[in-house]
Amino acid sequence: MTPITWDGAALTGTLELVCDVVVVGSGPAGAAVARTLAFAGAKVVVLEEGPSVDTATLPPDAYGSMARTYREGGASLMLGKAPIPYVQGRVVGGTSVVNGAISWRLPKDVWDTWVAADPSLHDALPWEVLDAVHAEIERDLGIAPTPPELAGNNNALLAKGAEVMGLAHRPIARNVLGCEGLARCLNGCTRGHKQSMERTYLPDAAAAGARIACNVRVDAVLHADGRASGVVATASGGGSVFVRASVAVVLAASAIQTPALLLASGIRHGPVGRHLTCHPGLSVVARFPESVKMWHGATQGHEVIGLRGEGLKFEALGLDRALLGARLAGTGAKWAENIATSDRCTSWGVAAKAKGEGRVRRGPFGTIVTWSPTPSDVALFRRGLAVLCELAVAAGAEHAWPGVYGFDETVADVASARRLAELGSLDPRAYTALATHLFGTCRMGSQAADAVVRPDFRHHTVAQLYVADSSVFPTNTGVNPQTSILALATLCARNVEGVAAGSR
Repeated sequence: MTPITWDGAALTGTLELVCDVVVVGSGPAGAAVARTLAFAGAKVVVLEEGPSVDTATLPPDAYGSMARTYREGGASLMLGKAPIPYVQGRVVGGTSVVNGAISWRLPKDVWDTWVAADPSLHDALPWEVLDAVHAEIERDLGIAPTPPELAGNNNALLAKGAEVMGLAHRPIARNVLGCEGLARCLNGCTRGHKQSMERTYLPDAAAAGARIACNVRVDAVLHADGRASGVVATASGGGSVFVRASVAVVLAASAIQTPALLLASGIRHGPVGRHLTCHPGLSVVARFPESVKMWHGATQGHEVIGLRGEGLKFEALGLDRALLGARLAGTGAKWAENIATSDRCTSWGVAAKAKGEGRVRRGPFGTIVTWSPTPSDVALFRRGLAVLCELAVAAGAEHAWPGVYGFDETVADVASARRLAELGSLDPRAYTALATHLFGTCRMGSQAADAVVRPDFRHHTVAQLYVADSSVFPTNTGVNPQTSILALATLCARNVEGVAAGSR
């Protein structure tokens, strides 16, 4: 677990700190920055809004765990044509504590797209360097494909369906060590097998001298005459925290909180808060004639990648009965009948590389997030759900529940699945989606008018201010971003390290 220097819950007075670099956020981006700079000898302070939670103490049910570890208990919402929840961890270690442990390198085709749009990124984010950093991360976090003995029936059936359909598929590479297949990744692993930031990079940073505070919400970046000098924050216990940073302020608070903090600080240069992109996730529940027990095995242990070129990636989902029950069809006696056979059910999801863009802005009562899918995104939704239904049928399911308003309640054959792809509603309100991967609200680029930060992660107009999280990504990636966030944040930290070395 991460050694905590200060717990804001116990802070009622004023705390004043001085350091080389202050890092806002302790998720993958913040942890990678803190670890890299602490290893280089910089004096680092990390501020985390959420608490430090020992996952061994989390309750067995999903909703109880989410209440302690998720921002707004998992009920954060993007407003738009069809309101869509988005989920983020609010805890030491950030979303790494409660994600599925899926680990993907930044795809080369995505990097190619970035470089084609802005050639300066070729040298700022060299592919050979990124590739080497990806390899280091995989070694550090024990990233490896899910072994067959941990797959469980839920993952094995998805593999079977993909094989029958002739779609490329594979075990998911995950950052776990000693996994027991408890299917608890999304709730926090009570056995501590997930190599999330509070168990890996943050303790490493602390061992190298970084100081870490939890339950401390950063309110504003301190800046004057075009230069950042620190942050001001509020402890949950009511106290105030002032941090002076002689070298850099690094924001790593997510694609939602980072632009919100810049706006709250009066730093409005460029398209800050704009160009929000995401991967809406949709899911299908299917019932099989045999026992599945989807709560046994790796939470997300298998993926179908054969349609990634279309912007679709499919994954098995491991849910407990409470979350699964929310996806079952029917009410009253009909729902009771369905939940009684929940041990025979699977839940599989599809992440869509959506084209829609949204915005993060300040409102009178807090941050407002808006995003709506484009018509082509909605067509992608129905295509993804239709393929999920067909995968279930191919794997031997009795039927699948697509959960599309206005369409058949169940799909039991290939023809019905393909009819969904052709005739499913194009109204976004007909679909139930969830956004877990968020990007682009402080995107990087060489042109100051079109970007918030430079290709080296420095803010375009405020010196000594850097952004290291997924808000700098020029586009969404179509794949799970944790590893690429770690990689880009490491490059950001190396740039800050060069400045720090020059100041000594």
